[in-house]
Amino acid sequence: MVGIDKNIMRSSLIIFYIIIISMLLFLISSLYSYLNTGADRSKILHTELKDIRNYIPKITWVKDGNEGRIMDTQTLTEIEKDYLDGWYVKHIAYKSNLTTGINDYYTKNARKNIQNIIKYNDSLNITIDATTLKHNPDIVFFSEDGQLAVLEDKNVLEYKRIIKNKYNIYETTEFSNYKAILLLEDGFWRIRHLVKEGSSSFQEDLKKTNLEYTNIKGINYYPQATPWSMFGDNFELKIIEEDFNIMKRANLNTIRIFVPYDDFGKENVDENKLKKLNLLLNLAHKKGIKVIVTLFDFYGNYDVLDWTFTFKHAEKIVSKFKNHNAILAWDLKNEPNLDFKSRGKENVIPWLEHLLYLVKSIDTKHPVTIGWSNTESAHLLSDKLDFISFHYYDNLEMFEKKYKKLKSNLPNKPIVLGEFGMSSYSGIWNFFEGSEKKQAEYFKNMQHILTTNNIPFLSWTLYDFSKIPKGVVGKRPWRVNPQKKFGFIKNNGEKKPSFKYISKQ
Repeated sequence: MVGIDKNIMRSSLIIFYIIIISMLLFLISSLYSYLNTGADRSKILHTELKDIRNYIPKITWVKDGNEGRIMDTQTLTEIEKDYLDGWYVKHIAYKSNLTTGINDYYTKNARKNIQNIIKYNDSLNITIDATTLKHNPDIVFFSEDGQLAVLEDKNVLEYKRIIKNKYNIYETTEFSNYKAILLLEDGFWRIRHLVKEGSSSFQEDLKKTNLEYTNIKGINYYPQATPWSMFGDNFELKIIEEDFNIMKRANLNTIRIFVPYDDFGKENVDENKLKKLNLLLNLAHKKGIKVIVTLFDFYGNYDVLDWTFTFKHAEKIVSKFKNHNAILAWDLKNEPNLDFKSRGKENVIPWLEHLLYLVKSIDTKHPVTIGWSNTESAHLLSDKLDFISFHYYDNLEMFEKKYKKLKSNLPNKPIVLGEFGMSSYSGIWNFFEGSEKKQAEYFKNMQHILTTNNIPFLSWTLYDFSKIPKGVVGKRPWRVNPQKKFGFIKNNGEKKPSFKYISKQ
């Protein structure tokens, strides 16, 4: 009986072994067949670069011609993609101290240097957070057999941050010159050599643009029915025109609007959205209303490797409207200091700084600011910004004192109150403290201070709103309900008592 049981067990193990071997052979043969069909290698990489670009720095090819075989456009495009993907996986490797993806974008010899750097950094608990923002490659040699390409990449704009034990120990931005050799292997261009030949400090000459239009009497604007979604499917230019007429009759001359990053298509900016924004700007110019455009709102990912995407978004919008007569200024980001705690000030500030460089390199005509959420953060980057903008929702009695302190610290900078206001909500969630009467009294007192100190302003906001999107203040009723009642005009179009004090008297 025991012998029979052993035979059964032995037979079962043999059958199980045969099944496992068969499955492995099937998987290997399937993979081999898959690769020989010309399938995209990136689909089986751990990095999964696929056809979606993970890294889109501004790239400008130098067209000086090259020695050797003439290169067609398709080959140049393939070299560009694999070359930039090589940079991308190298950045990931230095940030994580892992070699994932390196084998696929670098040849055996080129990997050694990267692996040695990773090994050394890992032993010291060092990581490198880096990106490149501009490349200027030039093909200097392309072999007759089409298997080898040599390129020079000059004035590569690099940002690098070295982190040790989770603390920044070094940060730099520089222009660097590289020479690269790429080999065509398995249908992909792998980097054989990537050598830095020199670098110089990045010293951006930021030309100041004066805020010549200082008599700002404005408001942060959304149509009543489409708050935080002005350029969506329910975009109605006729409604916006009616609102602009209300503003002009109320002695307002400026609006501040927002370009949502996700809604506008991120790096692939939606042309239809741009057309709607253009219609609004054209109408504003016709009505004699200036516009401050806020480029980012409800965006909180400041990861260095995502910079190329956000900067592409900003570049497209600023380039499109840099000469539009309705534009008064660019506001880089709405209340970025609120992200300091969750995202890290050390991540937010460099992103803002380089975004500022980008915008001012494109548009030398319009001033640039940042909409800080309070006076305490308003000094940040003040030496680079054209004017200061801050928001105020704190105690009214403290406003003038805080403003004067800010003004004394920044005596040579124009200062704009970019947001302020008070909700008229009266309910359990604010202990019945709000009312339309109190809101009117608030604006009456505030306008007196603004007039006395000659402070440019943009209040929040023209209308009460029926619904507040969850992404604005969350779902908690004690935040949502007061947010609905900041307007000077009720949902039904009736003006509140505060409307009398919507502008300086």
